Amino acid sequence: MDRILVTPRSLTSAPPPALDRLVKAGFELVFSTPGATPSEAELLRLVPGCVGWLAGVEPVSEAVIVAADRLRIISRNGTGADNLPHAALTARGIKVARAMGANATGVAELAVGLILSACRHIPETAAGIHSGGWPRLKGREIEGTTVGIVGLGAIGHRVARAMDALGARLLVHDPFRPDPKGLNIEFTDLVGLLERAEIVSLHCPAPENGCPLLDAEALARLPRGAILVNTARANLVGAEALLAALDEGRIGTYATDVFAVEPPAGDRLATHHRVLATSHIGALTDGSVARATEAAVENLLLALHAPADATG
Repeated sequence: MDRILVTPRSLTSAPPPALDRLVKAGFELVFSTPGATPSEAELLRLVPGCVGWLAGVEPVSEAVIVAADRLRIISRNGTGADNLPHAALTARGIKVARAMGANATGVAELAVGLILSACRHIPETAAGIHSGGWPRLKGREIEGTTVGIVGLGAIGHRVARAMDALGARLLVHDPFRPDPKGLNIEFTDLVGLLERAEIVSLHCPAPENGCPLLDAEALARLPRGAILVNTARANLVGAEALLAALDEGRIGTYATDVFAVEPPAGDRLATHHRVLATSHIGALTDGSVARATEAAVENLLLALHAPADATG
């Protein structure tokens, strides 16, 4: 029986019914450790013999691809695929499929939640009340604030729409300049966005050259006290430059759902008093998990030439 490896944390901890289509189509499912990001050693042990792989955000090395002797497709349960060694996959003729837009609503709503939480100091206020205090911290309003959106794809557009509804002035940097679909936005370059935006939300892939999109020079362009939100990728922002900006108060809040290593044990960003962090939960909603899983399963069945409507 052909095997399919399943490694996303949201699927290994509680396998959803959508995976049943693969079983009914005649495949054996192989799961990594439930709820944990698989290590290279675990992937090297599990991937041999698998014809398909429903993959998450775990780093995949070239050595893992070498060990994947029968692999024909990696189907991501999300949009990003920069955790994969594309040159090695291309050389082997292994297809990469993505669940485009499936988690856009979940990630966008979290980004909006982080923006509002940072503006109104919600975590600090709640913590103070829990400890018996009555903190009353002055916040800032979205209405009239200049908000910069970097990347106007499915996620960025939803965040921009929410900010527009709240009365923000919107700046957008996206080299493709997609249709704003009725939003009142101003396209600009990255430098112009950083110099003018009081809140910046990142919704783009990391640069192909491996350098952070926001290095020390870029971060220095932000207005003092700016809020920077990252629900995309940790390597979009240079870690040391970011820590320096936070230490000096040049960035008021860094609100993030992503870290270079997860969980971020020993990462000073995770414990910094100016960091508002969540545990990579952007796509961890009932709706996003269901849509992404269904799309990933469909891509697997199509690529492996199983009946796409296999239901038993």
